[in-house]
Amino acid sequence: MRHNKAFNHLGRKSGHRKAMLANMGSSLLLHKRIETTLAKAKALRVYLEPLITKSKEDSTHSRRTVFSYLKQKEAVTELFRVIAPKVADRPGGYLRIVKTGFRVGDAAEMAIIELVDFNEAALASAPKKEAKKATTRRSRAKKAAAPAAEAPATEEKAE
Repeated sequence: MRHNKAFNHLGRKSGHRKAMLANMGSSLLLHKRIETTLAKAKALRVYLEPLITKSKEDSTHSRRTVFSYLKQKEAVTELFRVIAPKVADRPGGYLRIVKTGFRVGDAAEMAIIELVDFNEAALASAPKKEAKKATTRRSRAKKAAAPAAEAPATEEKAE
């Protein structure tokens, strides 16, 4: 039964799991992309995305909080100096998981997890969006017709 199973334990004790996620998170922040199993990638996304959100505010408190999770000074520095300014306007969804098939030895499902804003190949192939004028979904015909209808009425009164 899966009562109150809030997250994937990945077949490890809590200390081992926390250390593994901290190491994988640091590697991902330093290298911008890693290959791992799909289950670990999904667990890492849940672990790392709140830390990236916290890094948007560069304060001593947020740096210490992130360091308590990652335990690597170089990764924290990379997160706050390079990654946070690049994702500052993004409201979430900082990581992308791409399935790559099955591992040869044990047929585990493999995946690549990467930072969305640091994939040069995807950014180069994506079509550049032009800045469009903001439009609404509602029709504006009523507002445009109303002043036109009032204008002749005011001219008739003036004559």
